[in-house]
Amino acid sequence: MKINRISIRNFRRLENVEIAIEEQETVFVGPNNSGKTSASAIFRSFLGQRGFSVHDFTVSRISDLDKFGLDANPADLPQIELDIWMKVDPNCIEFGRAFTLLPNLSDDFECLGVRLIYQVTNSDKMLEAYRTAYPATETGNNLPAKRLSQFLIQDGIGRYFEINYASLEKTTDGVCATRLEQSEGKKLLHNLVRVDFINAQRNIDDEEGARSNRLSTAFTRFYRKNLEKAGMTAEAHQVIDENNQRLTTHYESQFSGLMSVIGELGVPSVNDRELKIISALKAEEVLQESTDLLYVDSARNHELPESYNGLGFKNLIYMAIQAKDFHSQWARTEQNRPLCQIIFIEEPEVHLHAQVQQTFITKIWKVLDESAKTEGVENLVPQLAVSTHSSHILDATEFAKVRYFRRCHLAGDDPAETTILNASVVHSLRDFKPEVVEVDGEEVATEEEALQFLQRYLRLTHCDLFFADAAILVEGSVEKLLIPTMIDKVAERLQSSYLTVLEIGGAYAHRFDGLLSFLRIPYLIITDLDSVSLAGRHSACRGDVPDALTSNATLKQLLGVNTVAGLMVLTAEQKGNAEDSRYITFQQDIAVDDGESTLEMRPRTLEEAFIYQNFKLLKRGRRSLKLEIPDSLDEVYQKIYELVKSSSFKKTDFAMQVLSCNINWQVPNYIEEGLRWLEGRLHGYQEEAND
Repeated sequence: MKINRISIRNFRRLENVEIAIEEQETVFVGPNNSGKTSASAIFRSFLGQRGFSVHDFTVSRISDLDKFGLDANPADLPQIELDIWMKVDPNCIEFGRAFTLLPNLSDDFECLGVRLIYQVTNSDKMLEAYRTAYPATETGNNLPAKRLSQFLIQDGIGRYFEINYASLEKTTDGVCATRLEQSEGKKLLHNLVRVDFINAQRNIDDEEGARSNRLSTAFTRFYRKNLEKAGMTAEAHQVIDENNQRLTTHYESQFSGLMSVIGELGVPSVNDRELKIISALKAEEVLQESTDLLYVDSARNHELPESYNGLGFKNLIYMAIQAKDFHSQWARTEQNRPLCQIIFIEEPEVHLHAQVQQTFITKIWKVLDESAKTEGVENLVPQLAVSTHSSHILDATEFAKVRYFRRCHLAGDDPAETTILNASVVHSLRDFKPEVVEVDGEEVATEEEALQFLQRYLRLTHCDLFFADAAILVEGSVEKLLIPTMIDKVAERLQSSYLTVLEIGGAYAHRFDGLLSFLRIPYLIITDLDSVSLAGRHSACRGDVPDALTSNATLKQLLGVNTVAGLMVLTAEQKGNAEDSRYITFQQDIAVDDGESTLEMRPRTLEEAFIYQNFKLLKRGRRSLKLEIPDSLDEVYQKIYELVKSSSFKKTDFAMQVLSCNINWQVPNYIEEGLRWLEGRLHGYQEEAND
C-alpha cells in the first residue's frame, strides 16, 4: 500500500492544499518560508512526536479563534485537518488487512482514506476559563485584556484541544467522513502508516553536546535496535558474558586488598553477605560509552579519529544510518506492521558537495534496497518525501516528482491592500503539460519536445528557478552581467528579493512561458526589438525603417505582434498578462540630446540603447568605454547601429567596460520600465513623486 495524496487545511501556511505523493520519491521545492517544512511538521504533530501550538493555526484561523472568544459562536472555532489517502493493491495480502481496518472501502482502491482532526474538546470549558482569567474591562472598549489566542498560549492549548479521527470514503457526492472512537482511530492510523523523519537540524560533529550528533552515537542507536533481533541478542550476550567473567576475575585480584580493609572496618557485619565486585557490561552501553569511530588507511596502517573527516561525509553516513534504521524497524515489526512507510528527509544537501547532492536520492535508495534484501522483505519499499533548496538535487529529479510550494495570499485577502503572503499553494509538476510551440503559425516543437527542452535547460544551467521569488529572462550574457547594477540604480527594493536571472534569448523565452505561468512565478522578460526589413530575406535593419518587422520569436508569440510599428504603440497593460505575473519589455525610442539639438533614435539591441541613453556621458568620457562616438547626431544613429552590428564588436567586453568605468550611467528606459514593474509586483507599486 502507498500514500498517493494528502490534503492539509488550516495548518500554518497551508490553508487549504492538496499534495500528490509519488510511489517512490517526492521532492518538495520552493522559496524560503513557502510551507515545505510544514508539510512534514503536520505529521509530527498528529503522530504525537510534538504537540500542537496556537501558532500552528493559519493566521486567519487564529483571528477566528479570537472572534470566538468575544461572541462564542461555534462556527468561528477553527480546526486543523490532515487527510491521508492511500492506494491499495487488491491482489496483495495487505488488501485484506486494509479491508478489515476500513470495512467501508469502496471499489475504488485508490481512495482509502483517514482524516485526522485537531479540534476543541469542550468549548464551554475553554470559554469559561478564558473569561475567568480575563474578564471584559469596564472601561474603554470593554474587551478582555488578552485575546483568546494569547490565553491559550499561556494556559496551554492542549488542555482544550485534542486529536480525533475519521475514516474517509469517496462517493459520487464527494468525500464521506465516518467519525471513529478516539482509541480506535489512533490504532487505525498506526496500523496504516508509519512516518519517520530525518531532520534538517542534524548538527553533525565530533562533540557530545546537547545539539550535536556524533556518528558513533548514531551507530550506537542503530546497534541497540538491532539487539531486538533474537539471533543478534544471543550473540551479543555471549560475547559480553565472556568478557564479564574475565573482568570479574580481574577485579577480584585487584580489589582483594581493599576488600580486606573494608572487612576489618566491620562493614559488612559478620551476619551479612560478603562484598564482591563484578563486571556488568551491557552491549549497547559498551558501544555508546567505550567505542570510537575511526577512519582507517589500511595500506599505511594509519587511523584517524572521527573528527578528522569532513562534515559532508558525516552527514551522508548519518542519513544513511537513519534511513536504514527506520526501514529495519518497520520491517521487523512482527504484529500489526503498518501497511506503508513514508520517510521525510529535510534539506539533505547540508555540507554535501554538488556531485553528492546530485546522486543523493540514488544513494539513499541503494541503502534502502540493501536493507530490504537483508531483512528478507523486498516487497516492503518505503516512500521518500525530500524537501530541499538544492538545485543539484532537483537536477537529478524527474519533473513529474517535483512539488512546487508557492507563497500566495490568504483566501479573502485583497492583493491590492496587502503584499504580505501568509498562505501557500502546491503545484504538482506531474500536472504540467506544455503546449505545442509555434512560431509564425509553424510548429517548431511538439509537447514532448517542449518538455524535454525545459528539462535539459534547467539541468544544464543548475537553475534555481524553483527557489526564487521571481525570474528575469534576458537575451544574453551582457544583460545578465548588468542586471544587478541596474537593479541597484532604479529598483532598490528588489535587492531584498531572491531573483533568478535566466539567459534565454529571444528565440526561446516564450518556451518558458507555460512553465512559469503554471507555477505562477512572477517573471520579467527583457528582450530585443530585433528589427528586420520587410523585403527580401528579412535582413537586420535600423529600428526606424518603415514597415520593419521583428524577428524576435518571443515578441511575436507572446504579444501577437510582428511589426516594429505595432510594438511601439503597445501600452504597459498590453505588455503584461491578465494574471499580472508576466511583463515583457523591449527597446523604446530614446530622445538623444547633444546640448544643441534632439533626435529620436530607436535601438534594436541593448548595446545601442545603452549608448543612446548615455550619449552625453559617453561623448564627454568616450575613452572610458573605448568608443568612437561622432559629434554630430546625424552621424551617431547610423554609426552606432553599424558598430554594434559588426563582428568586431565584443558585447561581453562592452559589458565589462561598463561595469568598470567610473561614470554614473543611466539604465536604458525599457529596462528601467521592466524592473520597476517587477519591483511593484513584489513589493507594491508606489506613486511617482511629483517634481
